[in-house]
Amino acid sequence: MKKWYGDVLLFLCMIICLSTSTSVLEMVGTLTGLLCVWLTAKENIWCWPIGLINVGCFFFTFWNAKLYADMTLQILFFILSIQGWIIWLTKRQNANVRPTKKLTAKMYIILPIILVVTTLVWGYVLTKYTDASIPYLDAFIAVLSVIAQYLLSSKILENWYVWIVIDVFSVGMYLYKDLYSIAFLYLVYLVIAISGLMTWRKNFLRSMPHRA
Repeated sequence: MKKWYGDVLLFLCMIICLSTSTSVLEMVGTLTGLLCVWLTAKENIWCWPIGLINVGCFFFTFWNAKLYADMTLQILFFILSIQGWIIWLTKRQNANVRPTKKLTAKMYIILPIILVVTTLVWGYVLTKYTDASIPYLDAFIAVLSVIAQYLLSSKILENWYVWIVIDVFSVGMYLYKDLYSIAFLYLVYLVIAISGLMTWRKNFLRSMPHRA
């Protein structure tokens, strides 16, 4: 029951996202983005090839919207998606994908420092050298997204907490830029991120007794 209910919800979200798209590019980006996050929450390896298509569509969408940090972000996403595809398929221990692990204490210290410093530098560059619309918020979401994508590619549980923060900020930013279908997409991402967190955490705790 629970399984088919989730599939019906996904289908309805796709219909709404597609009906609010303003171009074919945005439509394909919306559809592949939704599928990618949904498959990621299910720990399905097909999230990576579909995600690569999504990255290409969003690169040109953000270019047209003058969200240059987000545009550059898609290049990094492409690289991290290839990395994630490889990592998920290695050290699987007879599972479909690599088992989930937790963030280390060292990373809890390093990642916030990287976030603050890189956001300030990137935001300043965007302000001084481009006509970026909302440079510092754009840079903050972009840097946080790189961190989240790195954690996701590395199969680290805490990636979902970071994605939840990103989704909340992104909904507001894209509404401000009148990118309504993308704003709605990130609202759906938020729901899926919460679901993904619960699923990954459940699977992680289930696998604990089998780890050395």
